[in-house]
Amino acid sequence: MTAILDPDLLRAFVAVAEHRSFTRAATALHRTQSAASTQIKRLEDRLGAPLFHRTTSHVELTPAGERLLGYARQMLALNDEAVGRVRLHTVEGVVRLGVMDDYGSIVIPPILARFASGHPQIEIRMETGLTSTMVDRIGRDFDLVIAMHAKGHREGTLLCREQPIWVAAPGIPVEKADPLPVALYPQGCLFRQWASEALNKSKRRWRLAFVSHSLAAVEAITRQGLAITVVKAGTCPDSLRRLSVKDGLPRLPVADIRLHKAPRLSVAGVLLAEHLTGMIGEASVNRLAARRQKQSST
Repeated sequence: MTAILDPDLLRAFVAVAEHRSFTRAATALHRTQSAASTQIKRLEDRLGAPLFHRTTSHVELTPAGERLLGYARQMLALNDEAVGRVRLHTVEGVVRLGVMDDYGSIVIPPILARFASGHPQIEIRMETGLTSTMVDRIGRDFDLVIAMHAKGHREGTLLCREQPIWVAAPGIPVEKADPLPVALYPQGCLFRQWASEALNKSKRRWRLAFVSHSLAAVEAITRQGLAITVVKAGTCPDSLRRLSVKDGLPRLPVADIRLHKAPRLSVAGVLLAEHLTGMIGEASVNRLAARRQKQSST
């Protein structure tokens, strides 16, 4: 018989997975640690597989737990969306969302459209830009911030991982220029820091040819063959050519995309946070699958 996955059990599982602690998860769920542990045990019994490795110092997901996590987030997001569609006008409020420029123009809009269809009375005010400064303004200027960090950053909920890549204009071998012209973002951008450190470490001669807060402006300069730049592999436009170590460019670190929440969220904020958590990982997987399919067809 197929196991039935209770949303309450999945919510407890996601909380433990995100907090890496039964104690912190229980606090977030407003339950006792014993109650949270019992829920995880019930879920493990239903699935017939252990979901966590437990030690005296920390809690880690098992391979089965890793496989379940994405599905659990999606199921909870769909559950909340279904409840929202039925109730429609019962939840109102304003949620202030800060997000990176590329996510704000590519990834987030369809996710917000789906959320709005189920929660038409919730107003979302979104600001795009350098999220390194937005995280410090959580609670004051923002309720939620989707920010990029170095891999392994422990704060915030991990949504997905992105691989930064070098890109250039098609048909223009700008990567062979000496010194190499580079278009980047202002100080405070993680990509600027990683790009400059990687180029300096590789002993490659380069110059900062263009700086802008605007992703569109940086990409436009790159498309004209005036410089190369760095973008996320998951949001790389088809109009730019990907570069690699074969082109003499150094590798760049993997980035974590994490959701930061204000300490006291409204019901509207909690609903949006859960929706974003469930949908962004799915969107990342879908973008990767679509790109691979396109590459295989060509």
